Amino acid sequence: MNAALWVTAVRISIIPVVMALLLVDTDQTRWWAAGLYAFAAATDSLDGWLARARGEVTVAGAFLDPLADKLLVSAALVCLVQLGSIGAWAAMIIITREFAVTGLRLVAVNERLVIPAGRLGKAKTLSQNIALLAFIAPHPGSWINAPLLYLALVLTVLSGAYYFIMARRRLFEMRAPDAHAGVDP
Repeated sequence: MNAALWVTAVRISIIPVVMALLLVDTDQTRWWAAGLYAFAAATDSLDGWLARARGEVTVAGAFLDPLADKLLVSAALVCLVQLGSIGAWAAMIIITREFAVTGLRLVAVNERLVIPAGRLGKAKTLSQNIALLAFIAPHPGSWINAPLLYLALVLTVLSGAYYFIMARRRLFEMRAPDAHAGVDP
């Protein structure tokens, strides 16, 4: 296992700890959860940089890195919904976008099409992480939480639409296979 995969594995292993600390729901455990969440979110850039710098980009890393990001965000959202900090509707918008784009990327890989992360996707990730940190940190009802969440939601929807528009011509406008091809009359 190379260094980048090790960093990704650490990020994944932090997720249940963040969830447990969040669900205990005291000021102290929320600060710990916020610190661990921030650390885990920061490792997203580190593992990609390590893989590229060392020439250790792997198929496993290309799959696990975005999966780890989605698991981290989804786990935090589920906990915050459970605690009543974030509405389920907001969590579903974010989680649905993540599943939809992941599905699109899987279809694209099958068609030998690479859909790289663009600036909008990176801005979405940053805004989601900042918004989630604002909700995780123990300052309920802070005036900044809602605007941060709405910004993250707007970027989430826009970046999701962008990925589908980018892939549309290649994936959705291709001619369907002939239903009669290969069938003897």
